[in-house]
Amino acid sequence: MARTTDPVELFDAARAGDRGALARLLSYIERGGELARRVGRLAYPLSGDAYTVGLTGAPGAGKSTLTSATIGHLRGLDLEVAVLAIDPSSPFTGGAILGDRVRMQDHATDPGVFIRSMATRGHLGGLALATPEAIRLLDAVGRHWVLVETVGVGQVEVEVAGKADTTVVVVNPGWGDSVQANKAGLMEIADVFVINKADRKGVDETRRDLEQMLELSDLPHDAWRPPIVATVASTGDGVPEVWDAVLAHREHAEQSGVLAERRSFRAGEELREIVTNRLRERAREICTGDRWDELTEAVVAQTTDPWTAADEMLGDIA
Repeated sequence: MARTTDPVELFDAARAGDRGALARLLSYIERGGELARRVGRLAYPLSGDAYTVGLTGAPGAGKSTLTSATIGHLRGLDLEVAVLAIDPSSPFTGGAILGDRVRMQDHATDPGVFIRSMATRGHLGGLALATPEAIRLLDAVGRHWVLVETVGVGQVEVEVAGKADTTVVVVNPGWGDSVQANKAGLMEIADVFVINKADRKGVDETRRDLEQMLELSDLPHDAWRPPIVATVASTGDGVPEVWDAVLAHREHAEQSGVLAERRSFRAGEELREIVTNRLRERAREICTGDRWDELTEAVVAQTTDPWTAADEMLGDIA
């Protein structure tokens, strides 16, 4: 289509299958601001059908290889899929590091697959706000299976992956530092564990370690117990079993009401995040001007304390 920048035209084109238009809309979402809000308003009424699967784990665990193998499995089932590869922002360009997409090149020309690397860029609130908006957009244009892959186990990555409907945590044989795993929050968010690179030594020990941690987690008797699946993602071994585990978790979550609870909680958290960031924007606007400079000088001169100065600043705008 022509090089339009109008979100409505781009949205209509994306729904008609224009991948370039979809990519441009996702760029708007990443940058935030009024264009992102317009895209969000267009997508929201048409969303609600997508099911999201988060894949996370330590760097080098083989998440990208597993994601690529999962794409292949889904395409074999004649399912269309979208992938959001959550990458750190490049310190030079602000864009996403493209390693994940390079590793998924086997699917690059498949019209049933859409892969996008996402970074925080300039979005106030970063990935926590951009990711659910991106998922809704993909949902609205007809991508009802969305894989969200994160590159590491930092707070942001775990937070994003943990907001999926089903979260798959990928580990390797010999991974046994349960303290670090619990610190990273992986145990709390895992719905399915995958021991990837299972052609290496240490699979049984790793499985035993995970089982012990699950025992210590004191799950209620009727709660979902995360299954542990061994894979060799580079050959595709175990990938169908991983997907079976995802589907089993989905069925349990739907029948037990857990899925509805999770989505309700996520909606509330997203709304809270939006309000928080709007207030932060407002605070940045307030903290300028002559009155701000006057109060700052008073704090520096120790003629007033910071809390009193803040009260006065907020009182001026109440």
